[in-house]
Amino acid sequence: MTFTAHINVMPLKELLDPQGKTVLGGLKNLGIPVQDVRIGKHITLQIDAASKEDAARIAESACQKLLANQVMEYFEITIQ
Repeated sequence: MTFTAHINVMPLKELLDPQGKTVLGGLKNLGIPVQDVRIGKHITLQIDAASKEDAARIAESACQKLLANQVMEYFEITIQ
């Protein structure tokens, strides 16, 4: 069975997000009232697995081994 894993990778809240700060400044210059901006990435994987739980394990492994730098980022996985 094929499952879709939606993965959001974001910088840790404790760390500075230079991209987010740049976008925040640009939005404020445009008169758009925002408090904070954090920029991350969204990754979609198509996974062949026997169950939703197996697909989640595969996605978790992919994040830990390649898709996220756990020193600077955290990730959230949703399986559909």
